[in-house]
Amino acid sequence: MDQVQFRLATAADLDAVEAIYHAIHDQEEAGLVSIGWVRGVYPTRATAVAALAAGDLFVEVDDGTVVAAARINQEQVPEYAHARWVADAPSDQVMVLHTLVVDPARGGRAYGKRFVAFYEEYALAHGCPYLRMDTNQKNARARALYAKLGYSEPDVVPCTFNGIEGVQLVCLEKTLG
Repeated sequence: MDQVQFRLATAADLDAVEAIYHAIHDQEEAGLVSIGWVRGVYPTRATAVAALAAGDLFVEVDDGTVVAAARINQEQVPEYAHARWVADAPSDQVMVLHTLVVDPARGGRAYGKRFVAFYEEYALAHGCPYLRMDTNQKNARARALYAKLGYSEPDVVPCTFNGIEGVQLVCLEKTLG
């Protein structure tokens, strides 16, 4: 783990990111985790391809292997407009973390925690002290991690999200500095 780095993804990373999506879908379908995602709906390879094309797909690499990925940008999804955020944040000072995934075979090694720390540093470096993200209410593991890292849950928005009906979207926020 002394070779962990974060970087923008390249086309060569797409297979690894897609494999992580599949591994998470496999775990969910086996009843090992509850994320609230649906295979073939979200996330898919097209999710990663779109993020790569937008230039905001980041990967966490450990000793040459992609172990985690996420999208980092200032795009607040439409559902956020329905949330009761605590911070009255100017949109140009908000950074958003989307679709954070960690290879389930590498769980328990703090990759998710380090990715969130990278996201926070990236946000500050880009003049964005207001952090937002979301997760499905079913995703207890992610919610526990984000709570430990100082994120609050100001609201839950019922919606159809990323093509998945009946989502209870937990909106999370944190203000830095």
